Amino acid sequence: MDKPEFPAFPADFVWGVSTASYQIEGAVNEDGRGASSWDDFVAQPGRIVNGDTGNIACDHYHRYPEDIALMKELGLDAYRFSFSWSRIQPGGKGAVNPAGLGFYDKLVDGLLEAGITPSPTLFHWDTPLELEQAGGWLNRDTATRFADYAQIVGDHFADRIPRWITINEPVVLTMLGYGAGIQAPGLTLGFDALPAAHHLLLAHGLGVQALRAAGASNIGIANNHAVTWPASEHEEDLQAAGLYDNVANWIFADPILTGAYPEELAPFLPPIPDGDLDIISTPIDWYGINSYNPTLVGAPTAGEAALVDGHELDDSLPFSLRELEGYPRTDFDWPVVPEAFTELLVGFKERYGEKLPPIYITENGAAINDGPDSEGRVRDARRIEYTAAHLHALKAAMDAGVDVRGYFHWSLMDNFEWAVGFSQRFGLIHIDYETQKRTPKDSYYWYQELIRRNKGGV
Repeated sequence: MDKPEFPAFPADFVWGVSTASYQIEGAVNEDGRGASSWDDFVAQPGRIVNGDTGNIACDHYHRYPEDIALMKELGLDAYRFSFSWSRIQPGGKGAVNPAGLGFYDKLVDGLLEAGITPSPTLFHWDTPLELEQAGGWLNRDTATRFADYAQIVGDHFADRIPRWITINEPVVLTMLGYGAGIQAPGLTLGFDALPAAHHLLLAHGLGVQALRAAGASNIGIANNHAVTWPASEHEEDLQAAGLYDNVANWIFADPILTGAYPEELAPFLPPIPDGDLDIISTPIDWYGINSYNPTLVGAPTAGEAALVDGHELDDSLPFSLRELEGYPRTDFDWPVVPEAFTELLVGFKERYGEKLPPIYITENGAAINDGPDSEGRVRDARRIEYTAAHLHALKAAMDAGVDVRGYFHWSLMDNFEWAVGFSQRFGLIHIDYETQKRTPKDSYYWYQELIRRNKGGV
């Protein structure tokens, strides 16, 4: 098979990779780290494929120097990781754990020494367990606690970290954690989960303000977005797709970028206290988009529950997620539709116009589960094809006038993929979870060459 050509991007385009604390760090009981919602969730029988946990994961807590060396060899401009809130502030409030800050001191300083820009996310779903047990993101107080935490981290790192992300994918935590019970904390509240969405957005706004007060700048959010396609042109499918689009996309973008929730969702939202939307719409410097594939949505199908990543959703919802047929699929059974990536980005520009700040793609990638062959080589050609096609689609959006400043591939390495455990591999680097051996895949070397050529290499 011919190697896909290398798309060309501006010389100052930022090339990065992404990870998250619970997915890679391990060391869950070391150096004063407090328990998180995910520590509790993985301990519940039947929650995670194969009973996997993040207790060790990729052992990044101990192996971060090796991982930084691999990133340097890759030629990255930036590394998106997440701080573990409960490693820094074990109870989610109150006393700070010096050893937790100390770990991230070593990580940040190591990245800077390697010429890689640390680009951390303050919160990637691992809520401190004490806060979760007090209501988690259904409790408004958690947003206030997040602001305090953001102030702590900002005060400590603002002089060394030039790019910040407040929160990762509030839609997933709201819909799958509080709505459908697929992820931590495992609640099945349906539309009654929407207060969690509001409090996450409020935490984002308060977090932006706290970071700025600490002297930090260049702040954004990493929101998950996907194009919603109606299953047909029938009115009931169009209405269902429109509602889903608002719940999955615009409820999380509109308040930040316009200061208002979509009007169509007014019947589903709790009363919004005065001033909250002003906080949520605190200006940001850039907008992060995580995107993988489009979603096909139709009217409810009687007696047939939709599947998300192998889990059934409540069949009483006013929409149903349908199978998108006729496209290649990843090993996670997600459809590969690069043109939808262009459509999504162009749609953002059309929807928000001058209110849309510059965009970074903060996640994009594919689960391709190839392992080492008899020669020890991981020939993950399908990941290369996926990435090349989506970068071409990204460039098409940029050529259409969308201001995109950088791309962060998900993920640097195979890791604990939440409810599906270690069964799905998104990494450029293969992890042998028994030995913790790191093996760069063919896609690692392809991405390395892509970066090299875009930096003027021949």
